[in-house]
Amino acid sequence: MNTGPVHGTWEREPAARWEDAFLAGNGRHGALVLGDPCAERVIVTHHALVRPNGGEHARPPRLAPLLPSIRDRMLAGDLGAAADFTDGRPLQWVQPFHPAFAVRVDVSGGPGPAEGRPFRRSVDFATGVVRAETAGRCAEVFVSRADDVIVHRVTATDGTELDLGVALDHRLPGAPAELDVTQRALPTDGGAVLTLHARYPHSDRAYAGTTVVAVHGGSAEPAGAGGTPGAPPGLRVRGAARVLLLTRVRRGTGPQDTAADANALRALLAAHSWDGLLDRHLAPHRSAYERVSLDLRADPRERALPGSELLLKPRSPALLERLFAAGRYHLLSSGGLLPPRLTGLWTGDWDTAWSGAFTANANLNLQTASAVATGLPEVTAAQARLVAGQLDDWRTNARTIFGARGVVAPSHTDGESGLTYHFSPSHPLHLWTAGADWLLKPLVDHDETRGERDPRTAAALAETALFYEDFLTTAPDGRPAVVPSYSPENLPATTGAVDAAMDLSAARHALRTAAAYHPGGADAERWLALADRLPPHRVNPDGALAEWAPADIDDVYDHRHLSHLYGVWPLDEITPYDTPDLARAAHRALLLRGAEDGSAHGHLHRALIAARLRDAGLVGRALGRVLDGDYFHASLMSAHYPGRDVYNADAAHALPAVLVEALVQSTPTRLVLLPAPPPDCPEGGLRGIRTRFGATVDLGWNRGRARAVVRPTRDCRVELRTSSGARTLDLTAGEARVLLVEDAGHPHIPPPPMEGTPWHDTRSQEP
Repeated sequence: MNTGPVHGTWEREPAARWEDAFLAGNGRHGALVLGDPCAERVIVTHHALVRPNGGEHARPPRLAPLLPSIRDRMLAGDLGAAADFTDGRPLQWVQPFHPAFAVRVDVSGGPGPAEGRPFRRSVDFATGVVRAETAGRCAEVFVSRADDVIVHRVTATDGTELDLGVALDHRLPGAPAELDVTQRALPTDGGAVLTLHARYPHSDRAYAGTTVVAVHGGSAEPAGAGGTPGAPPGLRVRGAARVLLLTRVRRGTGPQDTAADANALRALLAAHSWDGLLDRHLAPHRSAYERVSLDLRADPRERALPGSELLLKPRSPALLERLFAAGRYHLLSSGGLLPPRLTGLWTGDWDTAWSGAFTANANLNLQTASAVATGLPEVTAAQARLVAGQLDDWRTNARTIFGARGVVAPSHTDGESGLTYHFSPSHPLHLWTAGADWLLKPLVDHDETRGERDPRTAAALAETALFYEDFLTTAPDGRPAVVPSYSPENLPATTGAVDAAMDLSAARHALRTAAAYHPGGADAERWLALADRLPPHRVNPDGALAEWAPADIDDVYDHRHLSHLYGVWPLDEITPYDTPDLARAAHRALLLRGAEDGSAHGHLHRALIAARLRDAGLVGRALGRVLDGDYFHASLMSAHYPGRDVYNADAAHALPAVLVEALVQSTPTRLVLLPAPPPDCPEGGLRGIRTRFGATVDLGWNRGRARAVVRPTRDCRVELRTSSGARTLDLTAGEARVLLVEDAGHPHIPPPPMEGTPWHDTRSQEP
C-alpha cells in the first residue's frame, strides 16, 4: 500500500515534444509515450543501442614510455609538460545512444483531444503504467520487468469499434538518411507480426525490432506503404474492441533475431492477457518503488495539479514530493542492464548531447546517489554490472597509458567499451586516475548497508590499490605524489597538475578500503602504509580547501564541477565531527565556488556537499536554483541547462539524494538526523531509508522536533548526531528503537521495548 502522497503525475494535453513524453522502462527497454490516443506514439529505446562512429575501434593512447620524463619535468615545476602527455589524436566521442523507432497507432474516426474532447494522460509511478484517455478510447503502456517487453494496449471504452493503423516508424529526428531499413508485416491468426531491421551506415552492425499485434474483435490485414508516400508497412485494423501489442528490440544482424523474438512474444500472448502480464510486472516493480516514500504535508490542492502547473510553484512542498517520487521512479526504470545514461534510458533524437554516454567523472554517481539509501539495489547492481563488464578494459588503460598494474576507469563510456580514448587538450580526461574509486564507492556503500562484502567489489578494490602502488611516484619532499593529476573537469593555468585534491582523496580511500576488504595480510599493511604517507589537503590563502595540493597552483573558482570536495561527499574523509578544521575549509571552498554555465548537476552536487557540512541554507539555495531555473520538462525528466535546454537526467535522478542527505545521513558508525533540512520543508515524513550500519529509518519532523524509528538488522553501536549534540546508541537486531529529538539538550532515547513487543509492525510506527 502506498504511504506517500504523490505516486504519479498527469497532464491535460498530449505531449507535443518527445521531451515531454511520459516515461516507462525496465532497465533494458525504455518507452517514451507521447500520449494521444488518436495518434499514439511510443518511442522505443534500449540500453544496448549505440551507433558505430569509430569509437568501437578506438584504443587508449600508448603513453607509458613518456611517463617518466613527463613526471620529472612536472615535479621540477614545468606543469605545462602535461600537455605533451598525449599522442596528438583528434577528439573521438564514444558511440552515441539513439532511439530504435516509434510504434505508431493512428486511430481513424471521431474527434480527438485537440477538438475539445476531455483528455488526460498520466503515469503511475507505483505500477509503471502510462495511460492516455479521451472520450471513447484509452491507450496504456508499461515495460515489463518480468518479461522484458513493452506492453501496449488500445481499448474502445464506450462500446464503439476501433479503426486504426499500426506501424513501426524509424523516421525520428536525426536518424541517418543512410540507415538501411528493412520492414515486414506478416499476418497471423488474429493479428500480425511487424518487424524492422536496421543496419547502420558504413557498418556491419545492426539492430532489430519486433512487434506482435493481437486484435480482439474485428478484422486485421497488412497495409502496404503505397497509401502514404514514405509510410512504413504496417497493419490495418477495423471493427476491433481492443488491440494488444508486445514490442522487443535487440542488437542483431539477421532475420533470425526477429524470428526468435516473434515466437517468444506470440507465446507470451498465448499464455497471458494484459492483466496477467501486468501482474507479473508489478511484483518486482511495485515492491522496489514502495520501499521509500516522502510526505512533506503539502497542500492537497497543489498535489492534485498537473505536473506542468505544479512546476510553476517552485516553493511548493507538493513539487518536491512529486519530484522525489518521479526521480526514484525514473532511476528504477532506467537501471538494469546498465545504470542510467546522461539521458537515463530515453531519447527521441539520434543526436543525443555528449553521445548520451555514461559520464563517469561526475554525472553517473550523482544520478545513482540515492540508490543505496532509498532501497534500490537494482540500480546499484546495474552499476556493478557496468564495472564488472569493463574491468579488462580498465586493466588495458592502466597498462597502456601509465605502465601500471591494476585498473583505471575512463571518464566516458558508451557501455560497451571501458577503454580511455575520449580526451582533448581542453579536456585531458585521460589524466584522470580517480575513476575506479569513484565508481566503486556506491558498491562499497551497498556492501555496508547489507552487511556483506561482495567478492567482486573486493577484487576490483585490490586492483585499484595495485594501480596506486605502481602509479604513485615520489615527490622532492619524499612523499608519494599523483603525477600527472587531474581534477574533473577544472584546469589550473595548464592542462594538468600535481596532487589534485580528488586524486589524493581517491588514492587514500581506495588503499584503505582495499585493506579493509583484505585484512591481515602483507598487501593490507603495504596499502595502509602508502595511504598514510600521502600528502594532506592544503588550505589556500582564502581559507578554502585547495583544489591542488601544491601552493603555487591557484584555484579556479567558477566551475560546475566540485571534484576537490570528494572527501566531503561521497567520502567520509572530511566531516564537521571528525575533521572540523578541514570541514570549515571545505565549506569556504563551497561558498567560493561559482555556477559557471548553470549545469544542473553542479547545483545538486553543491547541495549534497552542503548537506554533509550541515548548511541548510545553502542546500535550500542550491535546490532553489534548480526549481526556479525551469530545468524540468512536463515529463518530470530534467534538462542539463536552465530553460529546459538539453534533455538530461542529472537533476531528475539526483534530487531525491539531496533530500535524503538533508534529512538522514549515515556511516557504518554514525547516524545523523536532520543535518540540513531545506527551509521549504519545515515538516514531513521520510519512510524506509537504508543506513550503512544495517538499519532502516522512518523519520518524522516538525520545525526542529523529530521522531525517528530505527529498525536494525544486525547488532551495532553507532553515534547519534543531531543539532542538539551526540549520544551513543546501542542497537540490537530485530528490536526497533524510537528516538525523540527536541530543539535543545540531548536527544531523548526511550528504553528498548519489552520482550515480545511487536516492533516489526511498521504500521504502528509511522513517524
